[in-house]
Amino acid sequence: MKLNLFIPALLPVCMLVVRACDQTPPPAPYGALPTTAQVEWQKMETNMFVHFGPNTFTSSEWGTGKEDVDVFAPTALDCRQWARTAKAAGMKGVIITAKHHDGFCLWPNPMSRHTVAQCAWMDGKGDILRDLSEACREYGLEFGVYISPWDRNDPTYGTDEYNEVFKKTLDSALGDYGEVFEQWFDGACGEGPNGKRQVYDWDLYHETVYSHQPYAIIFSNVGPGCRWIGNERGIAGETCWSTLDVTGYDPSASPHKSILNVGNPGGDTWVPGEADVSIRPGWFYKESEDSKVKTLDQLLEIYYGSVGRNSLLLLNVPPDKRGRIHETDSVRLMEFRAALDRIFATDLADGASAEATEIRGGSRKYAPAKMLDGKYDTYWTTDDDVTSASVTFMLDGVKTFNRVLIQEYIPLGQRVSAFNVEVQDADGNWSKVAEGTTIGYKRILLTDKVSATAVRINIENSFACPVLNGFGLFLDEVMTAPADNGTAAKSVTRKAGEPFTLDLGKVTTATGFFYEPGNLGKDGCIICYNLETSLDGKSWTMVCSEKMFDNIVNNPIRQDVRFAAPVETRYLRITPTRTDRTDTYGIAGFGALEK
Repeated sequence: MKLNLFIPALLPVCMLVVRACDQTPPPAPYGALPTTAQVEWQKMETNMFVHFGPNTFTSSEWGTGKEDVDVFAPTALDCRQWARTAKAAGMKGVIITAKHHDGFCLWPNPMSRHTVAQCAWMDGKGDILRDLSEACREYGLEFGVYISPWDRNDPTYGTDEYNEVFKKTLDSALGDYGEVFEQWFDGACGEGPNGKRQVYDWDLYHETVYSHQPYAIIFSNVGPGCRWIGNERGIAGETCWSTLDVTGYDPSASPHKSILNVGNPGGDTWVPGEADVSIRPGWFYKESEDSKVKTLDQLLEIYYGSVGRNSLLLLNVPPDKRGRIHETDSVRLMEFRAALDRIFATDLADGASAEATEIRGGSRKYAPAKMLDGKYDTYWTTDDDVTSASVTFMLDGVKTFNRVLIQEYIPLGQRVSAFNVEVQDADGNWSKVAEGTTIGYKRILLTDKVSATAVRINIENSFACPVLNGFGLFLDEVMTAPADNGTAAKSVTRKAGEPFTLDLGKVTTATGFFYEPGNLGKDGCIICYNLETSLDGKSWTMVCSEKMFDNIVNNPIRQDVRFAAPVETRYLRITPTRTDRTDTYGIAGFGALEK
């Protein structure tokens, strides 16, 4: 009887305690914060880039702007095939190179005479922005545009007048094709020291974008919506902050690419990383690269190095001369999608329970179980003065895995700067299997295959109380070997400006030559050069004078250069006239093309 009398008296007190705990306020936001549009953009995780234009038909990376408009002649253009492929590959959006550096516009831009409206294709009535935007809507994809401010065709480029021309070009592209989720501003410019110098009015450009597309994410080296990740390999830094110090910079003058790769802890602006990479060595379609499409292992490593490191993956899949995604690329994309589906189909943390060393206010609202409920906006966190804590997940039996997924609740800012992961074996022994610095929107840690009964995340340091909203364990039995995205071909180095001579060993009919920087370009790249040939190594003939390797600094891959006519030669000599470093340049590959 005494027990029965005691319980009713106790229950109101317990209920008051629980109610008080549930009223514990959330943590205050920390540092620079994302907009709602930036959070939704990050959730997209993977999007498709589409490089298409005159370069597709000239096998160039950077067009000259002098190409005849009629060179653009797709024979079976099908934007619905692009969208259908992107959708099947799990992409959430498509970004098209509406205007590349050559100035050619894939829509009838009234500010230009170098567009689809002037070419014979479709009797001048073609409009790829119209076709693709409608195809994206049909397949439930977001639509984005790339518009290069560098223009090698427009006669006003290099003058104040060009800024107004470009502003009206943006008006045309962004005002007539429905919602645009991302506006891509490429920072490339290969004019060289004696070329046209355009002072871009970035404030005007940004205002124009937002006047038409107020929620668009604007990409450039420094945002404001998202930033370049500092390389064209699709690999973010193992440390990757979504915050960046942009004060004093603009898209024309940005921090060094090593800083863009990792961001700035406590940076003054939220500018998350976007990792762009092509499924082929180059950005535009070339038949010679049909056999060089990235392997499944390479694509998986790119995924782990981008989405798995707090970045968004923008994977370029260039249509061929028909205007269709090539079968080889499409098949590889389907293999990639199937692999991701297989790897992440089963979360081995399902059925786990969780406990933590610290829970904010003792409230169930912030309990570690919130990391397991699959809801984005619920999370585990601690009291404000607690910046190191541990969460332990007791698994539903022994689980074998090699991928650990952790998510930070970025609407409240990015906080964690050091953590590690431990596992407990069947005998109760703990061992560390991974460690890292940043988490951000999503971090996927690659570990050896381990079997465990429990997993513990130790937050070693956080700029404010940690706020984590996701955890998962997965087994990847698809990726069979480390890919080579982070490795570099070995190179020999020479002093900047010093010629490099190659003896082919015999007289050869050369139709061109090739050059590859090697070491991921870290030893320096030749940007501009003179190329000479010789039969005896004494008397030399200039074949290429003050030529440029397009985009080689950002994408330091082998480039093939064709001569105007075949040349009989035994020796090749390349003399750099411009390099990206003042001390050295590297050569991993250099030789004659014979076909």
